[in-house]
Amino acid sequence: MEIDVKANKEEFIELLRSTEREGVDDVIEELEALGFFTAPASCSQHLNTEGGLVEHSLNVCKVGLMLRKQMNELEPGLENEVPEDRVKIACLLHDVCKSDIYFRTVKKRKTSIGTWEDCEGYKISYKNFPMGHGEKSVIMLMGMGLAMYDDEMLAIRWHMGAWDLPMQSSEACKNIDVARKQYPLCTLVQCADTLAAGIMERKGETLDDL
Repeated sequence: MEIDVKANKEEFIELLRSTEREGVDDVIEELEALGFFTAPASCSQHLNTEGGLVEHSLNVCKVGLMLRKQMNELEPGLENEVPEDRVKIACLLHDVCKSDIYFRTVKKRKTSIGTWEDCEGYKISYKNFPMGHGEKSVIMLMGMGLAMYDDEMLAIRWHMGAWDLPMQSSEACKNIDVARKQYPLCTLVQCADTLAAGIMERKGETLDDL
């Protein structure tokens, strides 16, 4: 799919600034320096192309805001428990950990007739800051000076759900369980991330390989 990197960057920045959160401009400057706005969302899966990471972040944000609106109709009072600005912060910034892990390379891919050809792609390296996934995003954002609420930090930390339980430790399982029960934003962001990557960002060739 063709991604409009410039338009997505402008939309991302506008949404982020609309939160009027302290430290947002510093975050934008840091993300620019890290290459966030041109990074792919993955190495070989969803949106593995230039600008894919911002496209994915916007998709998660749009789904998250939609879920919040619909859940408010089903669960009155949730609007105050999950403010709109917190949905935007957590959804837009949940994957900043990916800003510095992808590097361009030449890869091999199989053609429709079964031969192999060279193609441009990405390789992955965690050497810059091997701190994990969700927790890395939280630490990076705090280091950038972003003022964050507890539910935002926990929603970002646990947005991968059960896919990010280190070695299936009992302590991690208990922490994510408590976080999800205590803060609805955790469940909302996890659902939005899953729906964006699993439905909105599917590729035809991926389905053909099933």
